[in-house]
Amino acid sequence: MKTNVTFRHFNSQHPNLQEAAKETASHFTKFFENISSADIEFINDEQKIVECKVIINKNVLKATGKSDDFHKSLHQVSDKIIRQLDKWKTKHYEKK
Repeated sequence: MKTNVTFRHFNSQHPNLQEAAKETASHFTKFFENISSADIEFINDEQKIVECKVIINKNVLKATGKSDDFHKSLHQVSDKIIRQLDKWKTKHYEKK
């Protein structure tokens, strides 16, 4: 799985956030193995926003998390994507 981490409105890179994002993305494969790529974007505005886009078989799952801390936002996004992965997997693979 290819993972892209992007920082918007930052002065420099944040290795701790980047490692946390890559670890979170690798955790998604525990729920579904055929993930093509994951894009995680950190946006530093009034609130700390994390946007995640996961691509599975040309289908896109998106989630956004907002809070006062990037780690909280990343956790929110992770929970949302995991729920979407479970639902997608149930919908497409358990019908057979």
